[in-house]
Amino acid sequence: MSFTEDFGRIRARAGRAADLLTEEAAKNALVMPMLRALGYDVFDPDVVIPEFTADDDAASL
Repeated sequence: MSFTEDFGRIRARAGRAADLLTEEAAKNALVMPMLRALGYDVFDPDVVIPEFTADDDAASL
């Protein structure tokens, strides 16, 4: 499947479920599929770090 097709499905899903999603559901239904569509291996912790803190304190890592 092409990125355009993947993105279209994710976009349609977001429109249908915008008011119903919890944070975890949004991650599973929208974020993870988008990262996969962009070519990332979402199940490799060296590629995608779950619950990564991206605030000012994390910049010192």
